[in-house]
Amino acid sequence: MWRLLKREIMVMWRATGVIFNPLMFLFLAVMLFAVGAPPSTGGGSAVASYGGAILWILVLLTNLLSLDGLFRRDYDNGMIEQMATAPQPLFMLLLMRISAHWIAVGLLLTLLSPLLGVLLGVSVNALVVVFLTLLIGTPALSFLGATGAALTVSFARSGALLGLLILPLYLPTLIFGATAIHDQVNGVDNPAALYWLAVVSILAIGLGPFACAMGLRISLEMQ
Repeated sequence: MWRLLKREIMVMWRATGVIFNPLMFLFLAVMLFAVGAPPSTGGGSAVASYGGAILWILVLLTNLLSLDGLFRRDYDNGMIEQMATAPQPLFMLLLMRISAHWIAVGLLLTLLSPLLGVLLGVSVNALVVVFLTLLIGTPALSFLGATGAALTVSFARSGALLGLLILPLYLPTLIFGATAIHDQVNGVDNPAALYWLAVVSILAIGLGPFACAMGLRISLEMQ
């Protein structure tokens, strides 16, 4: 499993467009919000009051942009068919693939979140919560998104369809993540949002590889 995970991470990092393009979108979007937000009456930028929610929405869209290439190359060259007939369980191979995607995209976004939060005017005392919410919640984005990517990989232009399938599944993660940051900014001690965010991620990690395997088999039958 470790060798497979290491290989998947190396393949992910070599496909620079899968990581670089979504990151550039995220930075440009953050700068647009930071520069274009109107000043508030009390000084500063109005975007600072809801910067945590904006950051979560941008991370969600960045993750969505990176999903289209998750299985596309392997589907086009027939590797998915070999994975489906390999002696190893398909869900185990997919678990390593999705974990590599989270490390290359979700974990990287989490490590950059303090800088992005500062650019959006998030208060310093909330930056730790921003980091924790992304660390806990981004696995759910990768594992839920991989299911949609598996179901739409057989379509030539699946970007819009992938968004329609996945965005409703992202709503609980977005709500709990933004709520935890909002409570911290307003001085409310309410860890329930973090707990529920962890529950969503645990369920996504536990069920995601199996749902993704079913989605890939359906896509192969549609060839």
